Parts: sequence; C-alpha cells; structure tokens
Amino acid sequence: MAVVTAVPSAEEVLQVPASWTDEVPQDWIDMNGHMNIRHYLDLGGLSTDQVIRGLGVDDEYRAHRRMGLFTAEQHLTYLQEMRLGTSITAHVRVLERSSKVCHLVALIMDREKDLLACIFETVLVHVDLDSRRGVAFPDDVAAAYDRLLADDHASYSWPAPVCGIMGPRAR
Repeated sequence: MAVVTAVPSAEEVLQVPASWTDEVPQDWIDMNGHMNIRHYLDLGGLSTDQVIRGLGVDDEYRAHRRMGLFTAEQHLTYLQEMRLGTSITAHVRVLERSSKVCHLVALIMDREKDLLACIFETVLVHVDLDSRRGVAFPDDVAAAYDRLLADDHASYSWPAPVCGIMGPRAR
C-alpha cells in the first residue's frame, strides 16, 4: 500500500456507506473542550467492527467456530477537532488481505462542517481463540472479504489515505 499524503474530500468520503452514526456526547469531552482521543479510537474500532460483522465474524462466529480477529496495529491521524454535539459518521474502506490478516481504514467525518476529522487505520489478524495463534480465514469469510475488496476497488477512484507502513505484507 502506497503512502497517501492527500486526504480525500468530503464528497469522496461520503461515497463510502456510513457504518456508524453518532454525535459527540458530554462524557466524550475532555478538559480541553473537545472530543478525547480515546473516543476516536472507539469510533474507529466500532465502525470497522460493523464491517467485520457483515463478513460473518460476529459473536456467533466466535462462539461456534472459536475464531476471531485480534488487533495487531492501529494508526490515528487527527485532522479536525470535534466538539460537544457534533454529528459524526464513520465510513470504512477495506484495503487488502492476506490468508490471515486484513487491513481497513475508517474515515471519521465531522458532518456539521463536512470535514474529515480522523483517519483510523487498522490491521487485524484472524486467530484461533483456543490456541491464540493466527490462522487462515475460512473460505466463506475470505470470499466475503474479497467481494468487499472488489466493490471497493470498483467504486472508488481515489486512494485511501494510509500511513504506508501497515498491512498484511508488514505482518
């Protein structure tokens, strides 16, 4: 994955379906009067989790197949301060995968200003929950991920804003 220094426009980000919608509540505000760092991380994790659940990796998957995803790496880039009551959407692009690792990016938007507020990039490793070791994605999950990848590449002509050092090849 190449390093992208330009961030996508609001129009580009909004082409990606929102996987999370919320607004900044009072308990997310820190002593500086804006949304605390931990909530950007939460939003990135929650929004990418929605996409992963759509692939079939959910509570039932973990309970019955005894496999799940562990976070291996994350990168946050802050671009816009968000304040109390700000309307938020998160838009997740799937980037790439290997036999056991997937790479996604969540683009967190300030919908009141229609500005990209945060880029949350994550690498997840598919694991056997009993051995706690990385294992290959089952065929059905791999195929679902590959359909999302194909849709992503067919739908968006703009490059995903990534740090350039993360992804399956880095694992």
